[in-house]
Amino acid sequence: MTSPEVTPEIVRFYSEIVDEADRLVTTADGRLEMVRTQELLRRHLPSSPARVLDVGGGPGTHARWLVEDGYVVHLVDPIPRHVEQAKATGASVELGDARCLTADDGSYDVVLMLGPLYHLPERADRDRALAEARRVVKPGGLLAVAGINRYASLFEHAAYAHLHKESMRESIGVILATQVHDGKKAFTTAYFHSGEQLRDEVAAAGFTGAEVFGIEGPAWSLLAAAERNTGQSFRESSLFESALTAARMAEPHPDLLAASSHLLAVGRRPV
Repeated sequence: MTSPEVTPEIVRFYSEIVDEADRLVTTADGRLEMVRTQELLRRHLPSSPARVLDVGGGPGTHARWLVEDGYVVHLVDPIPRHVEQAKATGASVELGDARCLTADDGSYDVVLMLGPLYHLPERADRDRALAEARRVVKPGGLLAVAGINRYASLFEHAAYAHLHKESMRESIGVILATQVHDGKKAFTTAYFHSGEQLRDEVAAAGFTGAEVFGIEGPAWSLLAAAERNTGQSFRESSLFESALTAARMAEPHPDLLAASSHLLAVGRRPV
């Protein structure tokens, strides 16, 4: 199978504009995403040492703690900079694309896709990535995928006190209407899911028992805005603990899915 081309804007964004290695460790809202992702994954992961394929694993932020937990991790990412950074995690690494994996059929206990789906605006590409995940995970194996919430940019820029600006209202309005960010300003090319859409895409790919969780809960944008507007760190603060508590309390309430910045869907390949 011919490897598909990664959108040039995405390559440039992660190669030249941001250092993804810092995102989940330097800010309070990044730490919130990290802690909650770990909580949710550890709830569903098989016991170590299971084999985990971390697709679109970036610089290895999640691969690192999974290796420390005793899992055998192989990371695949399309950005050369990320692959180089991920070599320090203890995982094996490979330059590659979620839509065209080199792994053998049924060779992993777990497949993580915590980035690829929201960088694939076309449904056909997301379906192709999910089909590859189903191919390489063992029968009964776990799939966990992340999506960006459709309303994340609305909450973010309201908290940042940007939304009253006409240009920002127009930009966010396009995302709300189309669920796509064109990558011309700020963030790169991205697709924004609703919880129902993410669950349905995972189920349509042949995974059973698909569930969707809100990762950061309803207070993440306040946490992010507090740091941005004061220049202070809130990684170790009562505000952080309150936001984390809110995320945990919101979890049993599906109506609050739309309040999180990221969504996590899990499902299993039928035995």
